[in-house]
Amino acid sequence: MFDQSQIQEFKEWTAKDTLERGGGTGWSGSALVAHGPCLHQAFTIMDQNRDGFIDKEDLRDTFAALGRINVKNEELEAMVKEAPGPINFTVFLTMFGEKLKGTDPEETILHAFKVFDTEGKGFVKADFIKEKLMTQADRFSEEEVKQMFAAFPPDVCGNLDYRNLCYVITHGEEKD
Repeated sequence: MFDQSQIQEFKEWTAKDTLERGGGTGWSGSALVAHGPCLHQAFTIMDQNRDGFIDKEDLRDTFAALGRINVKNEELEAMVKEAPGPINFTVFLTMFGEKLKGTDPEETILHAFKVFDTEGKGFVKADFIKEKLMTQADRFSEEEVKQMFAAFPPDVCGNLDYRNLCYVITHGEEKD
């Protein structure tokens, strides 16, 4: 739902906000207070009935707006049950922050790609990665692969710079 740069902005915004309120250290990072409202906007978009809470019907309406019409009640219930109670903006931010903690360290992701980079050049063939993503473990759909390559396009020779990809996944922005 959120791209990696938005996640990084959220980390930095919440760290500054926490420090300004005299709280703990929160996440490390510089202040990007101006970007904090993008998460409030995301919450507002999902809060379809504008009651200040995201519930099953809001999720159903959000999925419908995204073109996914036949979402099962069980799926919606499971999503709502992830929250400790009603999902207001504060709970939404907390849940979003908890999801951030699940990102693998950069070295772990790099190591996974290096297995396929037998020559140690820092890139792998995009077609090879596409095939692996669509046939192994948590399989990607054709659309998910297209989205990934739109965000991280292969070079003219069809190579994917996995070092830069790993950096963006874990840091939220490209290296200079």
